[in-house]
Amino acid sequence: MERLKQQLQFLLELDKQKEIGRQTYLADGSRKEGDAEHAWHMAIMAFLLADYANEKIDVLKTIKMILMHDVVEIDAGDTYAYDTEGNKTKKLREEKAADRIYGMLPEDQRNECRALWEEFEAMETPEAKFANTLDKVQPMLLNDASKGKSWREHGIKKEQVLNRNARTKEGSETLWEYVRQLIEENVKKGNIAE
Repeated sequence: MERLKQQLQFLLELDKQKEIGRQTYLADGSRKEGDAEHAWHMAIMAFLLADYANEKIDVLKTIKMILMHDVVEIDAGDTYAYDTEGNKTKKLREEKAADRIYGMLPEDQRNECRALWEEFEAMETPEAKFANTLDKVQPMLLNDASKGKSWREHGIKKEQVLNRNARTKEGSETLWEYVRQLIEENVKKGNIAE
């Protein structure tokens, strides 16, 4: 029963992820997406777009990684992709959050979830590279669909978007080529500053 209690407490803790707001708008531009919505959307993307990974991936492992990687934002908060100051302390905040949140689980699951999070962060395995690619592609798709609403609000420049996506092609050349074209189209439309 102790194991079950720990698991259920962890699951209730994850409910807080539903409250974390992101800077990316939904495709229709009506509101900003939540952290849990972002993870759900990427998990489905991993399942449907796995054929476009540069290397063969374990899809279930990739989905687990995607679902676990933003859990730390319950404590650390969501750091906007282009927030230079916030990104300076992001790693430390997220490590501290990982200790507490994954620490709620029974030891075997704590170790597995923490390892998935660390693997995502290291971006060395095919699964981590593809998961990171989806983490970059998903907000790009939403930004494009919402007519660049978030990019325009924050005055985002093409160089910032390219720098943010510097490693996107490591997970999927195909998806990178697609979003690279989206970037150019959004520069032409004025959604991303030159």
